[in-house]
Amino acid sequence: MKAFVVKGPKEYSVELIDIPKPLNNEVLVKLETSGVCHTDLHIANNDWPRQPKYPMVPGHEGIGIVTKIGPNCKKIKVGDRVGIGYMFSACGQCEYCVGGKEILCPSRVVTSLTKPGTFAQYTIGNEDYVLPIPNNLDILGGAPILCGGVTSYKALKQANLKVGDYVAIIGIGGLGHFAIAYAKAMGLNIIAIDINNKKLESAKNEGAHYTFNANYFSLVEQIKSITNGGVHAVINTSVATNSAILGMSILRRAGKQVLVGVPPKDKNNKIEFPLSILATISGEQQVLGSVVGTRQDTKEALALGEKGIISKVGQVISLEQIGEVFEKLSKGELIGRAVIDFRINK
Repeated sequence: MKAFVVKGPKEYSVELIDIPKPLNNEVLVKLETSGVCHTDLHIANNDWPRQPKYPMVPGHEGIGIVTKIGPNCKKIKVGDRVGIGYMFSACGQCEYCVGGKEILCPSRVVTSLTKPGTFAQYTIGNEDYVLPIPNNLDILGGAPILCGGVTSYKALKQANLKVGDYVAIIGIGGLGHFAIAYAKAMGLNIIAIDINNKKLESAKNEGAHYTFNANYFSLVEQIKSITNGGVHAVINTSVATNSAILGMSILRRAGKQVLVGVPPKDKNNKIEFPLSILATISGEQQVLGSVVGTRQDTKEALALGEKGIISKVGQVISLEQIGEVFEKLSKGELIGRAVIDFRINK
C-alpha cells in the first residue's frame, strides 16, 4: 500500500509498505478520507519535547471501511464505516477512564505518535475506540471532526458559556473555523483574531461577529470596549506562544482562557508563557488546558457534523501533496482544512 512515511524531522516521502494485519480486537480500515492536522506537522518535524518514534506514518482524522477484523472482535464487522481519531486506545481501568476522561489516561496509546496513522491507504484501529460514522455525514468535510472538530467542540464545553456570552477565538486555522461554527450554534458573540487578513475575512464569512488582526495596536482596548470589560472566554487555537499573553489581556473578570493550540518548543525545549499572578488572582481568571476529546465528545461532534457542522475544506489532496500542505501550514497560509481523498486515484 502507499503511505506517507516520516523517517526523521522534515524527512518524509510517499512509499510502498506492507498492509498491516489486525490482531486481537483490532480492525483493518481501508481509508477513504483523512484530514491533515497541524499536530501532524509538529510530530513530523519534532517540534515538541516528546520525541516521536521514527519511522512513522502520521494522521489521526481518518474515515474508512473495515475490510478485516481481528479474532477477538465482537462489535465491529467487515463493511462498517468507522472513524479513527487521536486516541488509539486507553487502559479502561484508571480513574480517568472510569470517570469519563479516558483522553487523560496515563497509558493511552496515540494514533500516529505511537501507532501508524491515517496517511496511508490502510491503517489499524482498535474496535473499542474507532467511532461509527453517521450515515448522512459528508466524509470529506467530516473527517477533520475526529481531531480538529472535537478539539474545538470540547474546548467550548470546557469554557461553560451561555447564550449571548462573548468568546474570542485566537487562530483561524482548521480548529478556529470549527470553533466559530460551534460557537455560532451555541448562540455566542464571536470575536475572531489572527494575523492573516484572508483568514479573518473567511472567519467573517463563517459567522464571526467581529474580526481583529492581532497586530492592530489598539486591539485590547477595542475588544474591551465592545464587550464591556472583556470576553467571557478565549478559545486559543494559535500555535504562537505570545497569543496566550494576548488571551489573558482580553479576558473580563472571572473569564477563562482555554489553551488548545500547541506552539513549537523553544531553544530550551519548553513551551510556556509568562502569567501575571496578581492579575489572575485579583480578576479570578482561569487558564484551562483542553486536549482533543473523549469518545462521547467525538460522538456528539459527529452528530453535529451530520447536521452540517463540518470542516471548512480549503484543499482536497492526494498523499503526494501532504508535503506541500505542511509547507503552507508552517507559513500559516492554509485557509480551512486540507483533506486527503483516497478515492481520487482508485
